Amino acid sequence: MDLLTCCVVGTRPEAIKMAPVIMELRKECGVHPYVLATGQHAEMLRQSLSFFQILPDADLAIMKDRQSLDYITASVLSGVGEVLDKVRPDLVLVHGDTSTTFASALAAFYRRIPVGHVEAGLRSGNLYLPFPEEANRLLADRISTLLFAPTEWAKDNLLAEGYDAFKIWVTGNTVIDALLWGIERVKSPSLPELKQIPESDRILLLTAHRRESWGEPLYAICRALRQILAEESGLWAVIPVHKNPAVREIMAKELYGVSKVILCEPLDYPDFIWAMKRSTLILSDSGGIQEEATAIKKPVLVLREVTERPEALNNGTAILVGHDTEKIVEESLRLLRSNEAYEELVERSGYPFGTGDAAKKIVAAIKEAAQKGYLRDVLGGGIK
Repeated sequence: MDLLTCCVVGTRPEAIKMAPVIMELRKECGVHPYVLATGQHAEMLRQSLSFFQILPDADLAIMKDRQSLDYITASVLSGVGEVLDKVRPDLVLVHGDTSTTFASALAAFYRRIPVGHVEAGLRSGNLYLPFPEEANRLLADRISTLLFAPTEWAKDNLLAEGYDAFKIWVTGNTVIDALLWGIERVKSPSLPELKQIPESDRILLLTAHRRESWGEPLYAICRALRQILAEESGLWAVIPVHKNPAVREIMAKELYGVSKVILCEPLDYPDFIWAMKRSTLILSDSGGIQEEATAIKKPVLVLREVTERPEALNNGTAILVGHDTEKIVEESLRLLRSNEAYEELVERSGYPFGTGDAAKKIVAAIKEAAQKGYLRDVLGGGIK
């Protein structure tokens, strides 16, 4: 078997979560990875890949200021299509729910090249939450040949929608592979602002960037943070500020100059791993952080109205608080002030997103699918 697999990444989270798969593909005889970066994120994408010693074989570098969804989707679709015409891979791997994910899967579909979707089957139940991610993952799943579900719940979603069971593998989530790999290598931060935090003080890590958080929801989150800091001495807030101006302008307006608030550029992945490990509490609208926080037993307040990762709520360390200032403050102070409440949340959590072997399972599934002929003639392309 000689299988060329094109792994497409466009954003920092995609790079982090696809990196373990790329590294595992490199180890396997007869399975060759071709890494295609779309550049939906630019600097953050390159930083994340470099930590895993991955250099893209091609980089479309599409990112521009205030890029629209139309622009991203059209640029990725045409750019990935041109690369696929040149490389002619046997399989295209996409990850998650970004515009890169959907547009790359569509480009492969147009060329009758089988698609493998890593992190398939996640559902919020609301097409507009998160936006546009829920639609992206639904559409990517629909045109994928191989579906790598991170959990049994994700698999059940796919089965309920009528997908064939033979197309689905439950693998765990590759973000846990990446996190555990990184924890072994990160012992201290490189950013000077992080080094200044006294060992005796606590850290609240805040990330907020999703489109449904823009505007008033983000103002509400900032108000909550100011109140929490006013009531808790010895607490620092570390806030890696997303590059999008819709986020940066509000964060700067509301939090610049507030005591013990560190507003910084998006952290390199090693520094972000350190910040998660060092934090007492995490506030985030990120999907991946819900998984990572559960794996390292850190409480995370989810700044969203719904989550497509109910395992984080039911068997993890996540609490859904939305954008309600009062609720964010109440839950934060409860966990910061009560050791009993904190330990109860941490101790009841398990490992619903896997224990670090998802990439191995995905690569094994790809080889199994190839050997069984699942890629041949499924869309008229694939292995010859």
